[in-house]
Amino acid sequence: MRITSKGQVTIPQRIRQRFGLLPNTEVEFKVEGSAVRLVKKASARGTGRGALAVAALRRHPGTVKMTTDQIMALTRG
Repeated sequence: MRITSKGQVTIPQRIRQRFGLLPNTEVEFKVEGSAVRLVKKASARGTGRGALAVAALRRHPGTVKMTTDQIMALTRG
């Protein structure tokens, strides 16, 4: 594995999946003696992907004027 001219490295897919390193996951580098570790940063409560999705939905609530029962009737055919 090589570092690009921009200082980038591709983390292998199997490692990303194993440790839950999804796009936009915050990471940090820890120097330990002569080694460097990449560590998944602990996210503050309310800043994860789910919280971001909910916040986006709240910013754009939509304009549908149907009841839940009407929507369920449509989805059930």
